[in-house]
Amino acid sequence: MSRFDRYLLSQLVALFGFFALILVSVYWVNRAVGLFDRLLGDGHSALVFLEFSLLMLPNVIRLVLPIAAFAAAIYITNRLTQESELVVMQATGFSAFRLARPVLYFGAIVTALHLVLMNVLVPWSGAMLSEREASLSENVTARYLNAGQFMHPAAGVTLYIREITPQGELRDIFLADDRSEAERTTYTARSALLARGDAGPMLLMFDGIAQTIGRDAERKLSITRFADVTYDLGGMLNRGESALVPVDYLTTGQILRGGIAATEAATGAAPAVILQELHARLAQPFLSLAAALVGFATLLIGAFSRFGLWRQILAAVGILIFLQLLNTSGSAAALRDARLWPAVYLAPIAGISIAALLLHLAQRPRRVRRAVA
Repeated sequence: MSRFDRYLLSQLVALFGFFALILVSVYWVNRAVGLFDRLLGDGHSALVFLEFSLLMLPNVIRLVLPIAAFAAAIYITNRLTQESELVVMQATGFSAFRLARPVLYFGAIVTALHLVLMNVLVPWSGAMLSEREASLSENVTARYLNAGQFMHPAAGVTLYIREITPQGELRDIFLADDRSEAERTTYTARSALLARGDAGPMLLMFDGIAQTIGRDAERKLSITRFADVTYDLGGMLNRGESALVPVDYLTTGQILRGGIAATEAATGAAPAVILQELHARLAQPFLSLAAALVGFATLLIGAFSRFGLWRQILAAVGILIFLQLLNTSGSAAALRDARLWPAVYLAPIAGISIAALLLHLAQRPRRVRRAVA
């Protein structure tokens, strides 16, 4: 690698890290506000919030990589043009394609990072995040058992606990179960304990009364006094989780080893969805390469100007928006029909082709108008 290539590549990598850090911080803060309110509001500690935040980071980084690569290429190219460094290199005989070689190296590095994220880290972190959410949903004490307030852990269920002792004993329990269409049952007990059963957490209530009133025209009321009774909290907190695994929680290696049929059985997803997910993980990382090349090639067309290259920058932003629209349209077409999976590759191919065309135009000699005497 020549000295010029190392110089330009180091500048691109440094600015890429800066822009990626800024964009990741913005995305992360936007998502962390709702996560912070939900977790701490449910009684979880700050360590749980930190764990969830770290598991969210791979997906956030995946979203900002193409934008950070594009911003770094735009900024560096504009600065080198204003300082006439690119003009000097062109005067020494460097063609536009030769000038773009370090940008190609830079795009390849970002693409490799993007491939690792899309195919390994993002599915793994998504699966880990789902498991942690499932385990926290079973922690009834942290999410629903708060003393001195009415709670609604499920639709039609109201729970009130006057006091929770340091030993974990629940005192003065009120539990109203209004989920049945035939009757409504209200439990009151002097004390209760939590126990773990085969189907989930169980609530053991002692020394209380169960009042059941029918919903028919007679509305009969029956009262039962009990010394102890068991209430299934696991069934109350069942929110319809399925044993099926989302396809985006499987790594690419797992999908390829299992095949389309096995993945369809494990996830319940249609073959078109599986193919679109698989090819999108291979195609979308090359958008980072296309974004870097488009940003560099578009600004390379413009000549030196004291007013800057704002027209070329706007044109580069427009091309990037077009590529994103093309990527969205291709993904939607692949989801509709499994035979249209090549449409996923349209955006990166179009981006690299546009960059090559712009580089070709940049190295053509410009016509200079001469005044005619």
